[in-house]
Amino acid sequence: MKQDDFNKIECYINGEADDSEKEYVESLFLNGEDNYTLRNLLDKDFKTMLAGDSPSEANLLPILDRVHHIIRKNETNKKQKPLRRLVDVYMKAAAILLLPLLIAGGMVYSYLGNHGKMITDRQVNSTIYAPMAARVSFNLPDGTTGMLNSGSRLSYSLPFTNNRQVKLEGEAWLEVSRDEKHPFEINAGNSKVKVLGTSFNLSAYPAENYIEVVLQEGKVEFQAEKGEVVTLYPSERLVSQDGNLHKAVVDPEKYNAWTEGRLVFRGDPMAEVARRIERWYNVKINLADRELEKY
Repeated sequence: MKQDDFNKIECYINGEADDSEKEYVESLFLNGEDNYTLRNLLDKDFKTMLAGDSPSEANLLPILDRVHHIIRKNETNKKQKPLRRLVDVYMKAAAILLLPLLIAGGMVYSYLGNHGKMITDRQVNSTIYAPMAARVSFNLPDGTTGMLNSGSRLSYSLPFTNNRQVKLEGEAWLEVSRDEKHPFEINAGNSKVKVLGTSFNLSAYPAENYIEVVLQEGKVEFQAEKGEVVTLYPSERLVSQDGNLHKAVVDPEKYNAWTEGRLVFRGDPMAEVARRIERWYNVKINLADRELEKY
């Protein structure tokens, strides 16, 4: 198997494949080559991971974190296509195969209640992603839970408990675990959201020129690019666009309905409706008449 084949499969699993790559990868499985292909992919990953380093020095933490993320992602989507179910089997197998490597490497992975804690001597980065047309639930090591909307990424460093800083590209619903000694901070574009313990929706897609925060419970501080700080209370919405801040009282249900599989539109411009539907279904919508964007 060529290196290009492995690259296409990696892109497919990561939700980053284009249409031609998706078609190619799916054809491999449909032609009955799935077992051979995935076996070789896992074998290649393990050999690459251990090449040149002993297991005690191999950076296994982000790999295990990625495997756990993929398993959680597919548990969120109960109705899976046969192809995705096949990938699930091999990713769970990868988790099992990684366990002895972690033990051999002197790393200890222990659970305290629902909180995971990894003991390691180096800081590594981890990313949770939601492919287009998908939603992904997540659980962070500090007990914070949430969901990523289509085409979104949440990045953070491990260990995480004492440094609760994340970076969001896209949209997320978060229920932040309260810890007054360690505030939870989200970097979104050139802005920052700081919380102690609360639930809210944050939208910050890089391709769009605004950041939106809608608070359901608790209290958050929004720090704009120019340093201005605004405090939000329940049922308040803040939009940061072109250096301007706009705050209003809203119904949070409209903005977090996507976490339940619903899109709610009330007085939204047609251009915004089109953008959200594009991400939701991973399709391209063309408004034939520019005047439609104003409705």
